[in-house]
Amino acid sequence: MTRVHDLVGVGIGPFNLSLAALADPVEDLSVAFFDAKPEFSWHSGLLIDGTTLQVPFLADLTTLVDPTSRWSFLSYLREHERLFPFYFAENFHISRREYDHYCRWVAESLPSCRFGHRVTEVRWDADDEVFHVEAEDVQTARRETAVARNVVLGVGTEPVVPQPLRGLLGKEVFHASSYLERLESLRGAEDVTVIGSGQSGAEVVLDLLRHQEEMGWRLRWLTRSQAFAPMEYSKLGLEHFTPDYTRYFRTLPQETRDRVVPAQWQLYKASSAGTLAEIHDVLYERSIGGRFPDVTLMPNVAVTGAHQDGCGLELACHHIEQDRAFDVRTDRVVLATGYSASTPSCLHSLTDVIDWDDRGRYQVDDHYRLALSDEVTGEVYVQNAEMHSHGVGAPDLGLGAHRAAVILNSVSGRDAYALPQRNAFTTFGVE
Repeated sequence: MTRVHDLVGVGIGPFNLSLAALADPVEDLSVAFFDAKPEFSWHSGLLIDGTTLQVPFLADLTTLVDPTSRWSFLSYLREHERLFPFYFAENFHISRREYDHYCRWVAESLPSCRFGHRVTEVRWDADDEVFHVEAEDVQTARRETAVARNVVLGVGTEPVVPQPLRGLLGKEVFHASSYLERLESLRGAEDVTVIGSGQSGAEVVLDLLRHQEEMGWRLRWLTRSQAFAPMEYSKLGLEHFTPDYTRYFRTLPQETRDRVVPAQWQLYKASSAGTLAEIHDVLYERSIGGRFPDVTLMPNVAVTGAHQDGCGLELACHHIEQDRAFDVRTDRVVLATGYSASTPSCLHSLTDVIDWDDRGRYQVDDHYRLALSDEVTGEVYVQNAEMHSHGVGAPDLGLGAHRAAVILNSVSGRDAYALPQRNAFTTFGVE
């Protein structure tokens, strides 16, 4: 007989990997996860030397829910005989490269994680009241079907490319998500422009600055933001990344949520103060002796148009506060313009049974379940596709394990993991 899983996951990024890790010791729970990639990888194009996570190492796959887990970061260090070196390093924020390696170790160790299998369709079977998850082996094209009572989407987000530059993607224009793979294409350029002032933009600018004297390029950093502002990192400010704030945010009308999230950009879209300080340190060092670095840092700038000719790229720009138009000539553009959630194509069979909101987005409940038609008795859960409904913590690694535990408790119908009721000192709203 065909095995019926309690839960099948589409995509294996950190969030579904957290779910797989926390599900591993839960008795009588059958789970399987699929990903088209040949192996686990996390923002491989941005694993720049010296970059760190913006959250402490405790925000691993399991610790904030179960510190005793076999799949915690400390367990990883013990497995690789690195506990004492880590202890002496006294690093609360680990490198991105080490986080990637840690997740890779977990993914390779869990039998529920299957890479090299692309999910092509998720279909509801009303007769048997199960989902059929069609997966294709990316190497052999062999197809198989997993059967599940519930499905969880953890497909991640996609790079955002501003409309004026969408037709120019290639050697001269690329998204920062592929920065390391495309770094060689910057060789020979005389002028390089980075657009976007989030953490990825700051890290790319810092790396380009460190290569500048060797490569000889002029460097320009443009952003629509009013300033190259630091991420909000005060202790009370960080309480926006607690289940308490998520619960409060859920009580707000959707119109209010849509207004609040963009106003909180310094909580999730700005750069770390440390990275900005390093950029300033490099610029200051190069200004010794009366020189001025061949670098332009310019906020309040929107790129409104772009075209390519024999002389390179010309960007039509608009200074927002001065309300003035100007043009920029450059050879290469790196787009540090962020990411956005998208609906995977494998859901095409479920489009008519998903209850979309008036802006075409998922409607997600407190347990991270999509609103579906009554005819569907199974559940579809989502991870990192619910900022509009759950707030700024949706993409944050620090809330990943908690969300995974909420989903597991819902799927299992019991408290597989006990979750605290109070996590913040702040009272966000009136009871």
